[in-house]
Amino acid sequence: MAPAHYAAPGWFTRRVFNPTVAWLTRRGLSLAGSRVLEVRGRRSGQWRSVPVNLLDHDGRSHLVAARGETEWVRNLRAAGEGRLRLGRRVWTFRAEELPAEQRVDVLRAYLRRWAWEVGAFFEGVSADASDDELLAVAHRHPVFVLEVTPER
Repeated sequence: MAPAHYAAPGWFTRRVFNPTVAWLTRRGLSLAGSRVLEVRGRRSGQWRSVPVNLLDHDGRSHLVAARGETEWVRNLRAAGEGRLRLGRRVWTFRAEELPAEQRVDVLRAYLRRWAWEVGAFFEGVSADASDDELLAVAHRHPVFVLEVTPER
């Protein structure tokens, strides 16, 4: 198994960008597919939230961790479920992590949609890369397929 990879966000992302996207998303304004992910902390059991990009691909919803082994990834692995929020709408879901060899098509679709935002975390690999090139970085970017329950 490859060592865990994590690209920590910079000051601007932590203090300005993410809080702004989360604030707008909580008020019902999705920026390029943004949602607020809520998942229970694996140690505290407290709900944790972070803005994420929800990818709909091949009729299924996916979460991709562009920055790698983030806290939300570790918490979602432990909990196996969470909530997505857009304004007052809340969707609950169960999550299953895809093995690296099954991530290529999802990563390609993710990069097509959000390369402007997350491309720097993919080591120069773009949506136009070969399957082998995407497979080579897939182990660094966890991907979850979601089984979403009806809106409440």
